[in-house]
Amino acid sequence: MEYLENRELSWIKFNKRVLEEAVDPDTPLLERLSFSAIYQSNLDEFFMVRVGSVTEKAKKKNTKPDKFSGMTPSQQLDAIFTAVRRLQPSVEGAFLTTMSELAEFGYEHVSFDKMTKEELSQLELYFKREIKPFISGIVINDALPFPFLQNKEIYAVVQLGSKKGISIGLIPATINRSERIIPLDENGKRFILAEEVILHFAHQMFKNYKVIDRTLIRVTRSAAITASGTGPEFRRRMEELVDKRQKLQPMRLEMSGVFSRDALDYLCKKLKIKNARVFTSRIPLDLSYLFTLQEYDDDPKLHYTPRTPRKPAALSDTRPVFSQVKSRDILLSYPFESINQSFIRLLQESANDPKVTSIKITLYRLARNSKVIDALCTAAENGKDVLVMIELRARFDEENNIEWSKHLQEAGVNVIYGPKEYKAHSKLLLITRKAQGGSFDYVTQIGTGNYNEKTAALYTDLMLLTADRDIAADAEAVFTALQNGTFVEKTNKLLVSPLALRPQVLAMMDEQIAIAKSGGKGYIAAKINSLNDSAIIAKLVEASQAGVKVELIVRGLCCLIAGVQGYTENITVRSIVGRFLEHSRIFIFGENGADQKIYIGSADYMSRNTVRRVEVAAPVEDERLKKRIREMFSVIMRDNTKARIMLSDGTYIRERRNSDIPFNSQEYFYEEAYKALESKSSRQEQLRKNREKGAAKKSAAKKAPAKKAAEKTTAAKTTGRKKTAKPAPGKNETAPKRRGRPKKTE
Repeated sequence: MEYLENRELSWIKFNKRVLEEAVDPDTPLLERLSFSAIYQSNLDEFFMVRVGSVTEKAKKKNTKPDKFSGMTPSQQLDAIFTAVRRLQPSVEGAFLTTMSELAEFGYEHVSFDKMTKEELSQLELYFKREIKPFISGIVINDALPFPFLQNKEIYAVVQLGSKKGISIGLIPATINRSERIIPLDENGKRFILAEEVILHFAHQMFKNYKVIDRTLIRVTRSAAITASGTGPEFRRRMEELVDKRQKLQPMRLEMSGVFSRDALDYLCKKLKIKNARVFTSRIPLDLSYLFTLQEYDDDPKLHYTPRTPRKPAALSDTRPVFSQVKSRDILLSYPFESINQSFIRLLQESANDPKVTSIKITLYRLARNSKVIDALCTAAENGKDVLVMIELRARFDEENNIEWSKHLQEAGVNVIYGPKEYKAHSKLLLITRKAQGGSFDYVTQIGTGNYNEKTAALYTDLMLLTADRDIAADAEAVFTALQNGTFVEKTNKLLVSPLALRPQVLAMMDEQIAIAKSGGKGYIAAKINSLNDSAIIAKLVEASQAGVKVELIVRGLCCLIAGVQGYTENITVRSIVGRFLEHSRIFIFGENGADQKIYIGSADYMSRNTVRRVEVAAPVEDERLKKRIREMFSVIMRDNTKARIMLSDGTYIRERRNSDIPFNSQEYFYEEAYKALESKSSRQEQLRKNREKGAAKKSAAKKAPAKKAAEKTTAAKTTGRKKTAKPAPGKNETAPKRRGRPKKTE
């Protein structure tokens, strides 16, 4: 179909948009380096997960065509490798250009051919003292077993002169006792990488051989493991699978430069990888060190404007969060508002509140030093009933979650792992608290992002806190189902996959289609990370054909192509890629009005979310909050700085014209968070002044009667003294008569 696109190729287009940030002149130089590193990290995971999965299908001789593109697994792999290879010159160009521009600020990645003799001597001495004692060279030939190459680790490889076929020298270039960035000046801005030093002096590791050629290599292995189960035995099984994943089949081989064809063929044979999966790079094979370079210079011109999550203006400092939510629903927006001063605060208060009887929560990804875990352990230690559903199959967080599950159990928390065949990806919390008269109050939290303090400062997400009893009842049903390994089939208000989310979404889309067909203005909107659910795509196409206006904000892969005449001409798709990872999910059905329905939740419009995971979405019913979300969606639709618009051929372009005033939605939301807090502080200050004035007036009013009484008393005393005093004779007064004998006259 001309309005559909292959999932994997659509994802590669998304990563290309990430790469665009690495060359955007509006992005500060050191931040551009970050986007180069993010592009590479994304691609690593893509090869490990998606290419690994498609490769498995191809190995099993699966010829079933992709439902969107019609390609078989083998054809998809050919298309994937072609698309990635075409991007390689852009990847190299972005990195090299940025490093060149950073030379003005003293940055230089020094190569051996531009090094002074003194620096070369110092590096050789450094190699002998700090590196060589901690590494070992391995000689490989047909007489010896080929060593296992760790996933994503860098190795120095040399071809050795041999009379008997090919011999390879291999040196692991990961050194635990040494920093990867080796500084050549005081501030470290002039540097070389440890693996480059190892490669240059590799001949010293093979003194009995002649080194014919040398290069650096890096293998990316499949991570496509699947697991199912429940209970303690499931955790043990996951530990085994995580270990097994490190040894899965290589999906890609990267090299740092041209290498002997014979030696390369030999490596590919030993690694059981086709030459078509070999990539040559002119830049470092692992760019993760670029994040460290950012710390070497604090010049504001090289960095984004510093931003700190604000204290949520909707929350008071003087009342517990639970009681505030009882008064009204609260919507929180991250990273613009602080998770520590909102959600974490709610958990900590609840853990120590003697009236809170139980806390139930689903956990998917957590920070290394998780305050969420600390609060849950505190709650259990305080005698509360704490239930935690922790997902051990969260991709690349398996080990972390396994350890957290053990830690929680040691603290007395009831830990469960959810349904046997389905991941639980929901972001759901239910707190129960004793109320007056023996009843209970509830606060339910439904979010779009993980309970991770680190990513909450980097990802855009939404969180709803509500005391709605119907929603609490639905949440309780979700936790009961998770405990029993079953699924929620019917709800009061929440949308819960795998059984009670997609049917409801499709039904609400049908309502908008009916409105449009009857002459009204049907409207469907969504902000999601990805779109590939075939049933939802088909319904969106039907809606477009019926005249429904459809606005989609899809950050990542999107298998639906917008603007195709006869199919999707009423659909627009835009993608925001910027400083913060767009991660929130919003579903909107209907234009403004009482009948408009708005949901936020953890699910994307992907089949893995809608029918193969436990996901939860909640209705936003408070009119204040509905208005706020509508405004947020409108703001994102106005973005002309970090937004890309999908064209009818599936390509993306930036929307801003030269005459347009730049508008960055993420910066706007941060400014609004700052203003909201400042406005709240101003109001509080004015209220404080008003209270002081009021108190002063009351004090004055109390003092006034006492003052009058005192004045009257003083006046009375004064009047009394005048009555008893002897008046002077004269004027209208008569002198008193003398008593006794009359005065003798002359």
